[in-house]
Amino acid sequence: MKRNLLLAVAFLATFTAGAQNIAVVSPNNVTTIYQTLDEAIAGADNGCIVYLPGGGFRIKEETLIDKKLTIMGVSHRGDTDNADGATVIGGNLNFVKGASGSAVVGVYLSGDINVGTASDSVVNLTVRYCNINSIQVKHPQSSGMVVNQSYLRNNCNFKGCNARLENNIIHSICDVNGGFISNNVIVNYGSYRRGQYGFSGSYDIYSCVIIAYNTMISNNILFSTGRLLQGSGCQVSDNMVKSENWGDNAVVLGGADWNAVFEKYNGGAISPFSKFHLVGDYKQYDNKIGIYGGTGFKDDTSLAPIPRIVSKKVAEQTDGTGKLKIEVTVKAQ
Repeated sequence: MKRNLLLAVAFLATFTAGAQNIAVVSPNNVTTIYQTLDEAIAGADNGCIVYLPGGGFRIKEETLIDKKLTIMGVSHRGDTDNADGATVIGGNLNFVKGASGSAVVGVYLSGDINVGTASDSVVNLTVRYCNINSIQVKHPQSSGMVVNQSYLRNNCNFKGCNARLENNIIHSICDVNGGFISNNVIVNYGSYRRGQYGFSGSYDIYSCVIIAYNTMISNNILFSTGRLLQGSGCQVSDNMVKSENWGDNAVVLGGADWNAVFEKYNGGAISPFSKFHLVGDYKQYDNKIGIYGGTGFKDDTSLAPIPRIVSKKVAEQTDGTGKLKIEVTVKAQ
């Protein structure tokens, strides 16, 4: 399988002298080259892998993903050894009926990942090694979502589905039911009006870091002092918090400065330039609490587990026989 991937990436590299092209590999290893992401999605069959090299790609708002696809970039970061830098998608990825079992890996997305519609669910979607604006689930039966080792820059709403969120850096989390929230760094809170999610009382606006029901919430680091709206059945334990004792066995920092807790707090920015390794008096928790505990934020470079082009050289003109010399170096992950 790795040899086939190497050949596909090297094959793609020969087309990238003037533009960033897209290789779509079918389940029976037939490769087709497309010029745009919209064309690649439209032309791909169910079960295909869409390989995006480093570079920028646009997707139209009306483009809907209605088949099982894996969209595979190189990395959401520009500081890797990939010759063309990060894989950047401008726009939203809209997964609709028929897209169950899809995945998004190794991309920077300017917009949102939208899952399902008001009338149809999408199940078993995986998001890994990505930097995206947010995840917005549209149907409460969109079960089986997994989000791992990703950056989620704004509030994510899971519409009551049982998402599994591990080892991510997240703005805030809304409406997980029957899920698993573990080893994340959660940096902010969402604002909700009275009447939403069971809020009642004299306040018009409530600030919440997590809204969840029947969910395991453990080993997270929470920057904000916003509340947790904990519905019935939640198990909350072993979280690191600033000033509130959430659940059992919390590590409460009190007046400690976050700059003394992390390798590089960076103002709590949801960015690869923030370094959330625990240091000093808190180093003892580094392999348990936060993104480096549990299954682990293993690769800080967020490289997708595929071969990548680390160098390429294309001759300026053909030789005497009419051939164009192209030299490509591909590294396997």
